[in-house]
Amino acid sequence: MNRKITLCFAIALSLFLLLPFFTPAAQPQTPTYVAQGRGGAVASVDRLATRIGIETLQAGGNAIDAAVATAAVLGVTEPFSAGVGGGDFMMIYLKAEDRVITLDGREEAPASAHPQMFQNPDSPTGEPLPFSPNRISSGVAVGVPGTVATWVEALRRYGTLGLGDVILPAIYYAENGFEVDQTFANQVQQNQERFSAFPATAALYLPQGKPPAIGSVIKNPDLAKTYQIISSQGINGFYRGEIGRAIAQTVQNPPTVETPPFPVIPGGMTLDDLDRYETRVRSPLVTEYRGYKLYGMGLPTSGGITSSEVLNILNGFDLPNLDRVKAWHSVIEAQRLAFADRNAFLGDPEYVDVPLAGLLNPDYAQTRRGLIGDRAPANEKEFRATAGDPLPFQSDPSPSLTAVPKTATIGDHEGLSTTHLSVADRFGNLVSYTLTIESTGGSGMVVPGYGFLLNNELTDFDATVPHPNTPEPSKRPRSSMAPTIAFAPDGRAIAFGSPGGSTIITTVLGIGCNLMDFGMSLSDAIAAPRISQRNGGGTQVDSGFEKTELGKELMAIGHLLEPMPEIGAATGVLVNPDGSMVAAAEPSRRGGGSAMTVSR
Repeated sequence: MNRKITLCFAIALSLFLLLPFFTPAAQPQTPTYVAQGRGGAVASVDRLATRIGIETLQAGGNAIDAAVATAAVLGVTEPFSAGVGGGDFMMIYLKAEDRVITLDGREEAPASAHPQMFQNPDSPTGEPLPFSPNRISSGVAVGVPGTVATWVEALRRYGTLGLGDVILPAIYYAENGFEVDQTFANQVQQNQERFSAFPATAALYLPQGKPPAIGSVIKNPDLAKTYQIISSQGINGFYRGEIGRAIAQTVQNPPTVETPPFPVIPGGMTLDDLDRYETRVRSPLVTEYRGYKLYGMGLPTSGGITSSEVLNILNGFDLPNLDRVKAWHSVIEAQRLAFADRNAFLGDPEYVDVPLAGLLNPDYAQTRRGLIGDRAPANEKEFRATAGDPLPFQSDPSPSLTAVPKTATIGDHEGLSTTHLSVADRFGNLVSYTLTIESTGGSGMVVPGYGFLLNNELTDFDATVPHPNTPEPSKRPRSSMAPTIAFAPDGRAIAFGSPGGSTIITTVLGIGCNLMDFGMSLSDAIAAPRISQRNGGGTQVDSGFEKTELGKELMAIGHLLEPMPEIGAATGVLVNPDGSMVAAAEPSRRGGGSAMTVSR
């Protein structure tokens, strides 16, 4: 018998035999946010998903297998952040080949998309539809999902198991249920009006018309059916079979109650749009910083590029030896400048001539660095930086004719939900994986009979025209997801990332600076307060940072600190040269995450 088939069967059998031990009542009651050990490590926002990832590693799977298994369970237990109705960016490090690969599973606009798709038909001046609820809860907001294609491609190229093997535990929990926690109940409550507009969503997540009680058990047999179809039919069962037809029908004719509380606009996605979808295998971005080598995602996400530009700017400052006020002032202002460029230039590279070489040129970074003074911008007019001119800093025989904009709009409607998981295996392979359905709860529309929420990712397009991120047929909207893998000068390998819309970029940067500049441990770097400047007036912070001495000193030099309940929900894994590992998740953000290793 083929060795891979034998291994698949053995692991599937092992996981199946272990399932009874993972019933909701048997879940550990005290999550561990930091774990140290060997043999493999997993960190996610959910302890059940993390445990299934660990069990996949224990049963012989590699990091890619465990990442997909973890993600599939998150589609059951964290359905408002990710699932088969959404998209993703996956970064993989293959130790044996010393190679980093990135998979782009970003959602895609249907062929019917056009630049005016979000304009209000009742507006005489062509104003965009109100973002919420009109844009986000509509068929027109739904992009062709990419997550299933990513799972299939990742496992086919780099895994040791088949898709049916790794999603078996997710099928079990969809059928048998899981316990509702505080975060889950809160997310339903926040979306109660939207969810109540769609009978399939209300039937699943609003029992007796109300959010589920904490401690109650949610079962989703329709999602189990979906996973079983994917398990038996593979990618064709989702994109070309009955599920694909159900997705297109839901988008074209949103199934609402007789009198919905808001207009629900139909979209134009067809089965042909789903049939054409494919995951892109793209080259990673590589950045050198303080002796570290960092790998980031390229377009159509802005996460890697914007992070690289910030780090290029910061390379000119001796942050480790600067006063902390000066150091964080420099980080904040570098973020402001890089976001001005992000908002002006970045879009799907298959549609937009992005001046990437110029934006990432060290000499261009030096010109941007020279704009950082000793204080924050002095007045509201200066709070928003203007985009720079990267074109002179690249050799381009066919330059873009796009004029460099004098100002750059923020255009920040990206959902703060999303989820990130990090995995390492005993071979030294790493996976840094960010998944999303955009807003918390996506479009709010569960596909009837199939149990999963559809995304509203097309709202990540810019509704203004012209713009590099304007909607077009088959275009992928600009994202901020930033799965990252870093290699330290001492041989440590680190995979990390976060959800949080455009705050993903600043969260990843903050974790990176805490690790590389300030010598924090991975767990401390994740738990530390967030500082997020995205070319707006104020700088968002969490964890009471504005009340700290450092926060007060930053305000004294002109920074407006805006407290937020929380920013992001990061995870990471670290592999030391001796093979020992650390997994780390949030201690409290989004209810706290879960980190585990195969052995202590």
